[in-house]
Amino acid sequence: MLRVRIPGNALSSLQMRALAGIAADLGGGYGDVTTRGNIQIREIAPRHMVDVLMRLSDVALTSRGAVADNVRNITSSPLSGLDAAELVDTRPLARALQFYLINNRDLYGLPRKFNVSFDVATRVLDHAGVAPGVYFRVFLAGITGHLRFADDCGLLVTPDECVAVAAAMLRVFAEHGDRTDRKKARLCYLIDRLGVPEYLERVQAKLAFPLRFLAADRCLSRPPVDKHAHLGIHAQRQPGHSSIGVAIPVGRMSAEQMHALAQLADDFGSGELRVTVWQNIILPDVPDEEIAGAAAAIRAIGFDTGASTITGCVVACTGNTGCRFSATDTKRQALLLARHLDERVRLDTAINIHLTGCPNSCAQHYIADIGLLGVQVPQGERSIEGYHVYVGGGVEQQRGLGREIAKNIPFADLPSTLERLLQAYLDHRCPGEVFVDFARRHDVEALRAYAGEPQT
Repeated sequence: MLRVRIPGNALSSLQMRALAGIAADLGGGYGDVTTRGNIQIREIAPRHMVDVLMRLSDVALTSRGAVADNVRNITSSPLSGLDAAELVDTRPLARALQFYLINNRDLYGLPRKFNVSFDVATRVLDHAGVAPGVYFRVFLAGITGHLRFADDCGLLVTPDECVAVAAAMLRVFAEHGDRTDRKKARLCYLIDRLGVPEYLERVQAKLAFPLRFLAADRCLSRPPVDKHAHLGIHAQRQPGHSSIGVAIPVGRMSAEQMHALAQLADDFGSGELRVTVWQNIILPDVPDEEIAGAAAAIRAIGFDTGASTITGCVVACTGNTGCRFSATDTKRQALLLARHLDERVRLDTAINIHLTGCPNSCAQHYIADIGLLGVQVPQGERSIEGYHVYVGGGVEQQRGLGREIAKNIPFADLPSTLERLLQAYLDHRCPGEVFVDFARRHDVEALRAYAGEPQT
């Protein structure tokens, strides 16, 4: 398996063509957009790896540090540089930290789940106690697979300080984190042991400038986040241009489709594509007069700009066809599930359904509208693939963890279970109520009844 780092979530049409060529010539003929904004290519024979690495080098891509126990690629908003509301373009910051990690061997021993993301910046106005300007607030120790969100530690850093502060934080973990237990090799457990003040003292000791702290209420609040905003057509900050979010069902693209996406970027955009952690792709810089033609070309290669409110928002981890930890074939089953629901439920608002094959939760099932955790369901002397069902998770202004409403549902029964639940949502929701609010308004027993599951 080849996992390719995509710095700043952006790649050129030339790079996409190179990846398509590797998939077609040396791999299984397809590529996957991952839940970390990487691109994976599978079924590559070991004898081809030198050729693969040379092809990547030719187009300024790398897989160094992208697998095993290393920090996975740094993520940032796929709309960086495009969003009219952004205060700072995070792509240069993500790229800078990416290459800092690659070129410092002492940071290669970090756990594979150590993630760093550059999110929306904040603005500090006059008389707040620090110099007015644009900053980032630092959130630490998020790990939703262990039922924990990252928390604001009170730290305020300028864009120019981001890489140095992140590197110091990584080095403190490398020196003091627990690597004897795979499940405990996370920053949150080091912070539990040290406490936030002591952890930040150790970070400060590695920096040549003082850290600054400011209460969150002294900064301008960020606008509400639309978790489905990357699909469809959206005006850019550049006048007369729009980005088009392309729905890639569970992130899987054939080599031919990868080539076609690269051609779309050249024909209708600026020769660039963006990848999202929701496993979709954004075509940026499309002149407004070319939008109709671009949308038609996207449909011609088998994708869509809006998709359905279900298929376009289904996320799935690699599954047991490519990951030894997974209990279920998540990608294939996600597509079957979405097709069943699309044919039977007519939603007028988007619903996120995340399928993850194991408790490592690469697909982040706890923060989805509907999260599905793959399990082996006992059936006499054997077992079959199935899922536990969680509902009501969310992030940002909807922050919260999903609650379990069903266990050990064989996959064959899962589509009808979710169909009943979604139909109950349509039948019993309040005016304008989104699914996450509907799920949180009802207790677990009521949701089980709606899904047709036995009461406890």
